[in-house]
Amino acid sequence: MYTILSTKSFVFFPNIVRCFGDDLEEDINSEGRYVYKLPLEYASHGSLRAFMGTYTDSKLPEAMIRDFTRMILQGLVSIHGHDYVHCDLKSDNLLVFPLGDSYELKISDFGNSLETGEIPDYWAMDYPYVGTPTYMPPESFRNGVANKTLDLWSLGCLVLEMYTGEAPWKGIRLEYVENLLWDCNAPKIPESVPCDAREFIETCFARKPEDRGSASELLFHPFLRREEEKKKTEDNMEEKISAVSVSQETRNSKTIAISVAQETRNSLLLKLKLRIRRASKKSMDIPEKPLKSMNVLLSKPPQFKKIWSKLLRLKIMPMKPSVSNLVCVQ
Repeated sequence: MYTILSTKSFVFFPNIVRCFGDDLEEDINSEGRYVYKLPLEYASHGSLRAFMGTYTDSKLPEAMIRDFTRMILQGLVSIHGHDYVHCDLKSDNLLVFPLGDSYELKISDFGNSLETGEIPDYWAMDYPYVGTPTYMPPESFRNGVANKTLDLWSLGCLVLEMYTGEAPWKGIRLEYVENLLWDCNAPKIPESVPCDAREFIETCFARKPEDRGSASELLFHPFLRREEEKKKTEDNMEEKISAVSVSQETRNSKTIAISVAQETRNSLLLKLKLRIRRASKKSMDIPEKPLKSMNVLLSKPPQFKKIWSKLLRLKIMPMKPSVSNLVCVQ
């Protein structure tokens, strides 16, 4: 464990517990066994198993399960990239740290870790497992070889545990578990597990180790990419909504402009009508004046116009009183 955690590549890796300093303290416990003390960062929320206990029926929310699964895989990518196998991946060996409004999961306890292809000294018929039996794949029971795909089977058990709130093979005695693994059986996946999560777990539980793929490949599984696609879809929807809102605002602005123009036009028309009415009323109130005969142009035939002109030129002489020789008789 000290050799792995002191590797510079792991010191600042976000999904592997951090080791402080280079001092490894050796001690003997009350049972007479050697104990090695190594200063590690403190996980205020404890192990994943303890953290699950704070939720109803120990079942984590689906979004959190996806995030935690992604974090475990990111840690495995680093571990496997240096040709190590954790060999004991389980909820007791994963630590939960606060991260703002969310949480971060880190892999710890590398006490059973081995180099790829290595067979542990303790592997024998009396204990035919590389790590904790209920998290081990069938091949570890058969040959004890530490392969990277061993950790992927354990990951499938962890994802199933986060969904169900129960450890794999719960309620089954260890000797029966040995028989089930010998026949290449995997823990049962309940119908309540979502389809894409089921497919992910089934990939981890593939009977042939090579069919499980690698930690890097599993990071691109639809089960883990669904949240990213959902986020992209939400972002696209927000962009479309913003575009529609801008378009609506533009259309509203045009509508307002048209309404203002219409109101202006109506106002002008109303003012014009009022002016016409006022002008008409004034014309009706003006008394009619006699037309000067000289300025009247009658629409008469040309001959009448000539005669009329001559008449106008004539001088009208005043009449003299007539002299009469008649005597008035009374």
